[in-house]
Amino acid sequence: MQKCSMDRKTDRDPQKQPDQKAMNARAQNPDDGLLVTHVNQTQDLLRLQGSETQASDLEDSEDWLSTHSLKSEKLTLPDLISHGTVELNERGDAVPKVHFSAQTIRHFESKLSDTIKLYQRRMRWLTENSKKAFGLIKGARVGLLIGASQVSSDAQREEFENDLTNLIDEQLSLKEKLYVLSFGVTTKTLWLDPVEVSTSTLQELKLWVKKLQPEGSSNLLQALKKVFAHKELNSLVAILRNCPDQPSEVLSDYIQQSSIGRDLVIHVTTYKCDDHMPSAVLKNLTDALGGSYHCYSPESELYTNRDVDELRAETQKAQDLLSQVQALCHNSPCEELTCMIKEISTEIAKGPFISLLPKPPSHEAPLAIKFPDLDKTSAEWLKINGLKAKKLNLYQILAPNTFSPVEEFVPILQKTVSATIHEKAMVQFEWHDGTVKNIHVEPPFLYEYQKQLGKAVQMYEQRLQWLSLGSRRIWGTVCERRVVILLDVSVTNSMYIIHIQHSLRLLLEEQMSNKDHFNIIAFGSTVESWRPELVPVSHDNLQSAWRWVLGLQCQGSRNVLGALRKAVEVDFKDKGKHASQGIYLFTGGVPDQDVSLLSTYVAEACGGCDLQLNVCLFYVGEPLLDTPPPACYASRTDTAAAYKEITRAARGRLHWFGETGIYESDDINAIMSEIEKALNFSQKSVKDARDGEKRVENLKVLKGHPLGGEGSPSPAAAHPGKEGMMGQKRKGKPRSEEPALSLFYTDSGNSVGSVYKRYPQGKSVRRTNSSIELPRKDTVCSSREWIATCGLKKLKLKLSKCLGPSCRRQKLAHRAVSAKHCSVIPSIEINGVVRHIQWTLWEMETYITSMEKVMRGYVQRLQWLLSGSRRLFGTILESNVCIVLDTSGSMSPHLQWMKTEMVLLIWEQLRKHCDSFNLLSFAKDLKPWQNTLVETTDAACHEAMQWVTHLQAQGNTAFLSALMKAFSFRGTQGLYLLTDGEPDTSCSLILNTVQRLHKERDVKVHTISLSSTDRAAVEFLRKLASLSGGRYHCPVSDDTLSGIQGLLTRGFIEEKDPKLPLFEGDDLKILGKEVTKARSLLKQAQVFRSQLLKKSNMESKVTLC
Repeated sequence: MQKCSMDRKTDRDPQKQPDQKAMNARAQNPDDGLLVTHVNQTQDLLRLQGSETQASDLEDSEDWLSTHSLKSEKLTLPDLISHGTVELNERGDAVPKVHFSAQTIRHFESKLSDTIKLYQRRMRWLTENSKKAFGLIKGARVGLLIGASQVSSDAQREEFENDLTNLIDEQLSLKEKLYVLSFGVTTKTLWLDPVEVSTSTLQELKLWVKKLQPEGSSNLLQALKKVFAHKELNSLVAILRNCPDQPSEVLSDYIQQSSIGRDLVIHVTTYKCDDHMPSAVLKNLTDALGGSYHCYSPESELYTNRDVDELRAETQKAQDLLSQVQALCHNSPCEELTCMIKEISTEIAKGPFISLLPKPPSHEAPLAIKFPDLDKTSAEWLKINGLKAKKLNLYQILAPNTFSPVEEFVPILQKTVSATIHEKAMVQFEWHDGTVKNIHVEPPFLYEYQKQLGKAVQMYEQRLQWLSLGSRRIWGTVCERRVVILLDVSVTNSMYIIHIQHSLRLLLEEQMSNKDHFNIIAFGSTVESWRPELVPVSHDNLQSAWRWVLGLQCQGSRNVLGALRKAVEVDFKDKGKHASQGIYLFTGGVPDQDVSLLSTYVAEACGGCDLQLNVCLFYVGEPLLDTPPPACYASRTDTAAAYKEITRAARGRLHWFGETGIYESDDINAIMSEIEKALNFSQKSVKDARDGEKRVENLKVLKGHPLGGEGSPSPAAAHPGKEGMMGQKRKGKPRSEEPALSLFYTDSGNSVGSVYKRYPQGKSVRRTNSSIELPRKDTVCSSREWIATCGLKKLKLKLSKCLGPSCRRQKLAHRAVSAKHCSVIPSIEINGVVRHIQWTLWEMETYITSMEKVMRGYVQRLQWLLSGSRRLFGTILESNVCIVLDTSGSMSPHLQWMKTEMVLLIWEQLRKHCDSFNLLSFAKDLKPWQNTLVETTDAACHEAMQWVTHLQAQGNTAFLSALMKAFSFRGTQGLYLLTDGEPDTSCSLILNTVQRLHKERDVKVHTISLSSTDRAAVEFLRKLASLSGGRYHCPVSDDTLSGIQGLLTRGFIEEKDPKLPLFEGDDLKILGKEVTKARSLLKQAQVFRSQLLKKSNMESKVTLC
């Protein structure tokens, strides 16, 4: 037994089979130039000759292909494209171009040629010796079923026995265990159980093969039952010499049921039975079982093998690609080159390859993890470093020296009497609650306060700079201890997957190492998480999460609710037991679900526990027509507003950024608000300090000239400006208006008291409207309606009321009229007439503030009208509309722009504000989208968008027919006609027809002209719109927009800004006129303010003298 064991090991020696093969090769090629005198040297040289294939020959074909396929060797068309330079069009409406260097092509061609040679050597090896007759036997514990059918001659029987003997020597000798039986009418086994492979068992098997007797039937099912009884077998080989008695469906079902839970390899081979069992039937049987097949006919030397077929298919792919690469290398205009260019374009059009997208350096390298301190939100940071925390609030500073005016009710007077404080003793200051306080001001103290405010502002600016660097620019501050990150990998973000991955890389490196637990959830239409639940933060977990993120692919829509439910209901299922928990949603578009539904869900999920939802919104631009349409669409401002509502419901923060920087951030807004507050306090403290200095100087004057003494000068002498004017007023007033003193006896003794019986009437205080409320800039209405609610006339912001009557000094120049009035009251010359300014400096400042607020509102409205689909189509006002599009031949230059803007119109205005709509294009013929108005739903908007993408410009302009068709749609309230010029039909006929139809249907026609150069066409469209009470609109050109970009960015017009252009459209023209009028008033008010400041400075100098 020991000797047999040693022989078995010798038979299974891995080096033995290659040596035998080498010797066979020697017999076939006796004179190959490698033979030497010593036998060991000869074997070594032969081993070197076959070294390229011997290492992999013992592997089965499936494993071999998995490591040597074109994909694993990176020799596919996408791999070739990744080595080229791809020019991606930003708008995606053109075929990308790929450029390859000559070195790249030659290297790729060389590797491809070597791979083809390797495949050919592998196929030759698979068709040698026993593999040619029976294929490659897989598995280590083999159950062999040999069909014993009737043979026609002794020669065929002898040939079959020789092939089986070769199978035993070449393949079965390398196995661990064997179980062999023959089947015909009955089954006959060689051994009762599987046996170990050894020299004796192999010799016994060879003798048994020679004793096989042919039988006429083929009961394969019975043989299978005996084999499946032995559970230790992992490979089943059936050699068929005749068609089985049972149908292939029965055999397939039985094998599938019997092999459930077993790792069993099925291999079926037919030996010279093509006439009885076609190869197609055998393929179907093994394909259903997931096994391999082999068909062989010794007479014709034909064979069909799954392993060879797979290799042959891979070889054909490699040869096709090689011929195309060679054509590309020679740059010859052949059919292969044309085909390859088409394939490259097709591959790129299928979807963005990550390898084509630009990547940062070391994008796929391991994370360089940093260990930062635990950050705080700006709101928490300001609790420690804010003005109030630092006791730098101006009201805190002034409170100890602030006195409220004393008011008491005097019973005998039956009225409330206020205490009077001399105006030069204290400074009057408006408090934060709107009341006026009397403040004792110390200028040195306020100057020191100014320095402290300056240091605080510098600290806030450093905080802003810190918030704008690194991962905080993208994510804001990630402050919680337990964090779940939701990544938006919907199909609309395909071109930005590298950006998404890099953004997460920065976060994992810079802000996650100091957290306790984390998880990452990627979502498109479906939700996929890195780990089932939260895991502790460690170096290995962070690296593992990054490797997982590198494999993410963009697909589907944007199922935000599904991702939130996974985070809340799985990761934060114990949210009430922990503190400092946060969800960070990183997304680039509006969610699939309704915003109100999401707000309700997050409010309930985050209520009663320390859990916040924070949104990191990145702007990726508007969807292109060539990309898959989003499940739900909104403009970027609407998207930001939607997520702002969601974060407010979850007590979280919004961080909105893009390529140009941070658009909006709650963390940054909190710091900016504190800076503005500090600047406001600084301005007020400067004013108080100046007033305090004046008060000190005035008190010095009063101390030098005591009041009431004989030597005291008259009030007019002390204050020649103000008091002199008051003296003039007192001379002209009746004496009864002066205060009168009334005496009375008190209750105690004979004491006498006195009170004022009459008081002079105080002059009325003029108040300007400082609390102006404007309607929202995105209110859906015409400019005429919008201005009617917030125009200058409606808001009573006329500047003429600040001017007094004309100066009499100029009119009565021939008489000696006193010039005291003109020297006291500021005046200004308007149209050759001098008029006095009646307002005080404070009233003028209030007016200017109000005008600046109005100007900002006007310009924001103007910016809204010039953004999105409103730039081309204007504002859609009605609920049931029909959009009529001119697609004649003259529209060809504008067609692509019109399509893009139509997509925006559908989602931005029709979906949000309309109940029903329809689309109608017209050229020579009419092409309605639907035969009636359709309810505005997501499905309808998707269908309409697809309809728009197929529009083509050709033919004439059937203007009148299109309008009549649009008027025929029942329930239509408004028609929006887009065209580029005059119609082919008579203009007067169209106007008369529309006037008649308007009286019958009461439908407004709004006209849109793509060009304003054809004045006749413009006038015609204006008349057409005015006949039905509609509006005329003409989009603003790109040059005009760039000219007023500064105006649209700053929010209100400065003096250096250019004048507004003369808009053509009704809405823009009406609003533009109001903006121009408001700008003129604002400029004039600023001139008046300068006059008041000049007069105030002059009075101060006179007083100090």
